[in-house]
Amino acid sequence: MNRDDILDQLEKLIQLDVDATHAYDQAIKNVNEVAIKDKLIQFQADHRKHIDLLSAKMLELGGTPPELTSDFKGFLISGFTALRSLTGSKGALEAMESNERLTTSRYEEASQLDFPVDISAIVRANYADEQRHLSFIREAIATLRK
Repeated sequence: MNRDDILDQLEKLIQLDVDATHAYDQAIKNVNEVAIKDKLIQFQADHRKHIDLLSAKMLELGGTPPELTSDFKGFLISGFTALRSLTGSKGALEAMESNERLTTSRYEEASQLDFPVDISAIVRANYADEQRHLSFIREAIATLRK
């Protein structure tokens, strides 16, 4: 994988995490259960950490990380999350499940790419975070259904 390909992939992953942090803002506002809200805040912090780590790698390669604003897709994701979140905790979690399925899938794809070893390690760690987020959100939804 050449430098430009690496930078392109890193930019896409950073944008994915930026969009996720904005979606978490919407969900956190509408979750009433303290334990679940606290977890969502931790997950949002994970996404911010992903942004920081991947941005540092972009800078090392001479690239410019994207702005920390949502792109068009991100606005749609945040809007969808905001609307679903208005129905309360269950709606917020269902919206976040959809969002985390997307981020998990994208990180899974990225984990298969031929990145340099240091970047590959970061991508794999981020992928593990995404799997953990998705698992918790699914368990929380199941708990709220009972």
